[in-house]
Order: sequence, then structure tokens, then C-alpha cells
Amino acid sequence: MSESTIVARIELFLAECTEQTGISQLERRVKLVIEHIAGFTTMDLHCNVTSVTKRPRTVAGLEKLMLYKLLLSVFIIVFSCACQALEPRSDLAWAVNVGGPLYKGVDGTDYAAETSVTGGKIGQIEVVRGADDEVLYQTYREGDVRVAHSLPDGVYDVTLHFAEPNDSAIRERLFDVYIEGEQVFHELDVILLRDGNANSALTVTHRNIEISDGLLDVQFEPVVGQPILSGLVVRRKKKVQEPWQLVWRDEFELAGAPNPALWSVREWPARVVNSEDQAYTMRSRNVRVEEGKLILEAHREDYGEAKYTSARVLSQGKGDFLYGRFEARARLPEGMGTWAAIWMLPSDPFTYATTCDDDENWQGSEDCDAWPNSGEIDILEHVGYQPGHIHGTVHTRDYFFINQQQRKGRILVDDESTEFQLYALEWSPERIDIFVNDVLYFTFVNGQQGWTSWPFDQSFYLIMNLAIGGDWGRAGGAIDDSIFPQRMEVDYIRVYEKAQ
Repeated sequence: MSESTIVARIELFLAECTEQTGISQLERRVKLVIEHIAGFTTMDLHCNVTSVTKRPRTVAGLEKLMLYKLLLSVFIIVFSCACQALEPRSDLAWAVNVGGPLYKGVDGTDYAAETSVTGGKIGQIEVVRGADDEVLYQTYREGDVRVAHSLPDGVYDVTLHFAEPNDSAIRERLFDVYIEGEQVFHELDVILLRDGNANSALTVTHRNIEISDGLLDVQFEPVVGQPILSGLVVRRKKKVQEPWQLVWRDEFELAGAPNPALWSVREWPARVVNSEDQAYTMRSRNVRVEEGKLILEAHREDYGEAKYTSARVLSQGKGDFLYGRFEARARLPEGMGTWAAIWMLPSDPFTYATTCDDDENWQGSEDCDAWPNSGEIDILEHVGYQPGHIHGTVHTRDYFFINQQQRKGRILVDDESTEFQLYALEWSPERIDIFVNDVLYFTFVNGQQGWTSWPFDQSFYLIMNLAIGGDWGRAGGAIDDSIFPQRMEVDYIRVYEKAQ
């Protein structure tokens, strides 16, 4: 292939890409692209529906200047056009960028330019925090907003995207949300649900929305101030099958203490981490297997310097995993002060630490940066003062609550404390997806920016615990001592790898 042909193809590709209005954040993939060029003989790039430019089968015949121009062109491509990082999931029914243009999300979701959305006025946010898809939140509608979009009859899951544009206080903007005529959210407070941070992305997923008239109808009613909306995603009720192979599990069939071949039980006094009020014990009163379930049970009792007891179990050194699908079928506690979690920490917490001694007791340390540097994945968190709200989160050096860049999602479940639900994580080198009952509600994509944003290239282990109080458990008010005992029950834990 001649130099002139290469240049012509690159120029044509750039022209076609820059004509499109969907701008992705794939500048984060520059390092990967350049490595790909250096290590392979061909590379195909796809910009929405347009392709393709290929590098020559050898660079031996190119002058240094020509190679420089080729690499520079690739940089321009990555920084300026919406190149596909990931394919969209097959369950996507419709997505819209409210107030904004056509946009391809970093997870592959195709957002239509605003259509089927009326009412209110369009506004803009210059800088958005806590989101990979900043473009989605940079435009919004405020006021008497309504969404009316034609969809085939069926059952869907609907995710709403918000970002508070003003430096407002909690409860200065409250609104109700109705989908198909039913109230799905009362007095939604974006600033409260986003930890008091303005200009920060919030996602809320509502399950099992039934459409019977061929029209998705979403309406917003003001309570205090005016409603806002940044985007909307609709997914069909369709389980996406992967070729998973079971590699590790505990069905909790043997009564007594948790299986010591699979789990360790942590003993801790109160306030080791997160200012939690409970002590963790190994007593059967707090942790046991009975009737085919793992029981983590919290009690109001004086125990050392603690006023509450509970349990925390972990698989470190007995179940450590790099990538896969992780499932937990669980029933959660309820009441003010409870904080239940099923989550993961790195098997070697010092992998990306920069201020720690190798033997340091890093959890709860103010000096050691093993957390958040080496990462955390929260498959499930639930605090009792927000019944029905299930959270999925990742923590990294670049993205955690202190810098207001935390990446997380939220789904509403109305029977989490009365019925068992399936909580799941799918983790690959490219992305993290978190589900409830196979409803996807949070995705975090590897932006190829290095360990500060993606420390998830190492083994992690599982943790299950029921905390009482703490910074988050008490955030909605004092612990209600009348609710105890409270328990988290786990029916099973299963870990899968992709079948070869």
C-alpha cells in the first residue's frame, strides 16, 4: 500500500467521523490503540457505522515522518470521533440524550438525539463529576418534563439519569416520578442521593415496567422547585446468556459454623472502619449456617466497648478470583442503622499502595493508601434508612467519594427484606456490570488510563458483612434499637468463569 493511499484513507475516515455528532470519551483508549499499532500488522477502527482504515502490513518501507503522521492521525481519531469501544447489549430497546445530540456511551449504548421528550427548558452543565459519560449529563431539561415514546407492548427496565445543575442544599429540589401512571419515586432529591454533590451523575433503575398501550409514558411532578432529567435508557426483559462455567460455590448445606475451607470469620472491635458501631464476633449468635442459609445476625448488646454485635466473613486465601460472574442470593435486613454488604477487596491490598508498609494493618489506617488505590467492588450495599435502594459501586484512586468522582448505580427493589433476590457481578478485563435479578443497573468500563482508574487487573476475594451504624448507616438518622435482632440471610454464593 502506498503512502498516499494510507494518508487518503485516514483523511477520509477522519472526515466521516467528525461529521457525526456522537462524541465518545475514547481518548482514554489511546494507550491501547498505540500498543495495538506497535504490536499487530493490521488494525480496524469502527466509527459508529463507518469503517475502516488499516495500517500497512509492514512499516519497514515508511519514512519516519510517515510513521509519525500515521500515529498522529490515530491520536486524532481517538480524541475526536465516536469509535466503538464496546458493542451495545442486545437487550437495549431505546435510549435518549435529553436536550442533547446523538451519543454513543462508553459502554456501547446508543443514545438518540432528543426525541419523544417535551416540556420545560433545556439547560447545560459545563463540568460533570462521577460519570464516564459526561456528555450525557451536560444537557438536561428542567420543568414540566414528559417522555412519550412508542415501544412494543411488554415488560421493561427503565434507567433514569440525573445531575443537579445548581449548588443546592438537600431538599431544595424535590419531585415525584411516574412511569405508566404509577408513582415509582416520591420526592426524589438528586442532591441527597448523590451524597450532597452538585453536578454529579445519578442513575436510578426501575424494574418491571409493563407497557400495554404501545407507549412508554414517563412524567415528573414538582414538589419543591422543578423536576430535571438528563437521559433515559429502556431495556427489554431479556437475560443475556454467556457461556459461564461454575468454578466455586457454597450452598450452605452443612449446619454450624461457615465452612472453614471456604470462609474466614473476622473478629473486630467497633469503629475499625467507617466509624461502624458494631463489634464483629465469631459466635454462633452472630454467624452460623442453619436450614441451608448463611446467617449474619446483628444484636443490640454490650460487648466490650461496642453496643452492638454482628458478623463479617471473607474468602481471602480460600476463594480469590480474577474476572468471572459472581452470584449471591440473599435476603436483607431492615430498619434504621443497618448496613448490609456483599463486596470484594484485592487479595494483595498493597499492589498499588504507595504509602504503606507491607505488613501494615491497612484497613482503617489514615496513613496507608492501599484503599482506595488497590480498588474495591461493591456487588450489593443496602442501608436501612433507604429501604428498597440497592447500590453497586467501584472505588479507585481516581474515582471515590472524597474527590466526588465515585462511580456507582442504584436500583429500586420493593421486597429486598422479605424475599430473596439474586445479586450478581460480571467482571472482565474490559468492564464491570452489576445486576439485581439479572437487571443491569451499573456499568463501569476500563478506560485504559492505568491503575489509578482501573486497579481491577488482580485477584479479589469476597466479603459478606452486616454493619450497624457507621458513617453511612447513621447518615439518615440514629440507630433504631427496637429493630434488633436483624439478619442478612444468604442462600448461596456461586462463582463462574467464562467457558473456553
